[in-house]
Formats: sequence, structure tokens, C-alpha cells
Amino acid sequence: MIGTLINVASILLFSLAGTLIGSRIGEEMKNYLMKVLGLVVFIIGTDMAPKTSNFAILTLTVLTGSATGNLLRIEERLEKIGIRIEKRFEGSRFAEGFVTSTLLFCVGSLAVIGPIQEALTGDYTLLVTKAMLDGIASLALSSALGIGVAFSSIPVFLYQSSFYLTALEVKNLASEMLIAELTATGGVMIAAIGLKLMELADLKAGNMLPPLLVLPAYINLFSLIF
Repeated sequence: MIGTLINVASILLFSLAGTLIGSRIGEEMKNYLMKVLGLVVFIIGTDMAPKTSNFAILTLTVLTGSATGNLLRIEERLEKIGIRIEKRFEGSRFAEGFVTSTLLFCVGSLAVIGPIQEALTGDYTLLVTKAMLDGIASLALSSALGIGVAFSSIPVFLYQSSFYLTALEVKNLASEMLIAELTATGGVMIAAIGLKLMELADLKAGNMLPPLLVLPAYINLFSLIF
């Protein structure tokens, strides 16, 4: 899991750097940087979403999965986890930084395909690329939201390790269609995070995590019908 370890190290180092220089950046500049980052994240999401091979699958997956996540109050539960740790950092924006960065770093094709590629081929190039992207985002996020961004390295490690270990066990189950749909679905969630960072809409991207779980079932269903 060399690639994931590099990714985690990048988040930690850049988050600490962002926290240290954060006090030297004015509030207006921080808000501006957050919105610029949101714009970039939104563009990344909109670039990923069209990679779906079937927009009906994408629409059904996102709608039903998001409804499930809303009923389960996933984002609220994620925020509570951050708030519990936030008590140790009173006066900070720990919870917001933890939740926002966790979603940003975990929801996306690289977080899924990268560990799978390393497990199957030993090539961790994709995860090194992700480490650079996450490092830049960590610097910007932590300068505005504080040390909570660094703690997102924990769920990133657990999340990506789970795909790595699973891929080692089931090497032949990750079809090209599944990867394409995971990329597209992740793109929708990434775009939602971008809109939130720009303060244009609060779509609660945390509640949109279940689509990743129901996606394989929908792909099988559509293949049987069509």
C-alpha cells in the first residue's frame, strides 16, 4: 500500500503547513481561496460525471442512493464524529475541516481506482497523482479550516486500504463498466462538494455516499433488462 501511504503523508504534511501559515492569511483571502478551490473541484466533478456509459444508471443511482443517505443522516453522523474531536480544539473549525476534506479526498475515482490498480499491478502512479492533488487541496483547506483537515488522513487510509485489500481477494470483479460508473457517480458527488465550497448550494454530499454501494446492483439490473 505504498501509494496510499504516500497519499496520507501528503495530506498530513500539507495540512500542517497550511495550519501554520493560516494565521498569516486574512479572512477575506481565506474565503476567496475556498471559493476558488470550490470552482476547481466543481470542474473536476463535471469532467468525471459524463464518463458514464448510461445516464439512466447514473441518475437512478444518485437519486435512490442520496435518498437513502438522507434517511440515514450520514452527513450529520460524520459531522458528529468531527464535533466529538473538536472539543479538544475549542474555537476552531475542526468539524467542518474534517468532514469537508474527508469527503473531498475519499469520494472520487482516484480513491477507488488507484488502490485497485496498485493491488492488481503494483503500479501506484495514480495514487502519487492523487497525493499531489490532495496535498494542494490540504494546504488551501487547512489554511482556512484548521487542523481538522489533517485528521482526514485517517479515513482516507482506511477507505483506500479497504479497496486495496478487497482487490487482492477479488481481482476479476472490477469490470470496465463498473469503474466508468464509479467515476461518473463520484463526479456528481465531487461537483456537489464544489458547489458547497463556493457557497452556492448545500447538497450534503455526505448523504450521497450510498450510491457507491448500490451501483453494482443497478449495473446488473440494467444488463439483464437491456
